[in-house]
Amino acid sequence: MKKVLLIDDDVELTSLLREFLIEEGFEVVTMEDPRAAVSEATSGHVDIVVLDVMMPVVNGIDILHRIRRLSTVPILMLTAKGDDVDRIAGLNLGADDYVPKPCSPGELAARIRAILRRVTPAGTATGQDALQAGALTMHPGTRTAEWGGRQLDLTGTEFTLLEVLVRSAGQLVSKQDISKRAFGRPLTPFDRRIDVHLSSVRQKLGKREDGQSWIQSVRGQGYLLLLDR
Repeated sequence: MKKVLLIDDDVELTSLLREFLIEEGFEVVTMEDPRAAVSEATSGHVDIVVLDVMMPVVNGIDILHRIRRLSTVPILMLTAKGDDVDRIAGLNLGADDYVPKPCSPGELAARIRAILRRVTPAGTATGQDALQAGALTMHPGTRTAEWGGRQLDLTGTEFTLLEVLVRSAGQLVSKQDISKRAFGRPLTPFDRRIDVHLSSVRQKLGKREDGQSWIQSVRGQGYLLLLDR
């Protein structure tokens, strides 16, 4: 049973979501106090955090920042409908995905399951299942990666997106294809999550000798991962 930590000050909403998620087979803990919530989120006993951005005492973005300094636990944000600023800020800080409020409990459960599928190791890695692209080595079984022998600190979503590019290394992959393969759903208009997550991956890979990024963006088309060192 996967454990969900729901951080939200809306008692009525959290009660509704908690009841639904329990019926869906999750263990659910709800918290309102930011300090206690950060401690619980980074304890290693939580499988995923659902975090409301709009909270009166401490902003959810600040809580996200505190959690990410200590843990890579998957985080799903609840954001105000149409609030792109908070969404992009959250994704930049390492949130895995977002759901605009108001949302249906069914959609929330589906998003939680999708994230957990992306971040859960499929089994024990072996030399046979490793993916190699130039200096990059990825182990889908344990969801770990090395770049030039250096361990890469990737979130679950970043690993999934990079894996999509590695499996098509040297080839252009459309954003629509990336969305379907990484998130399991079509790309929607004005959706920036792929761009934001890949921007973070670019920073972690660093620059090529010629100063360019290892992950190239082709405007209006998609992304490609370069192979040469």
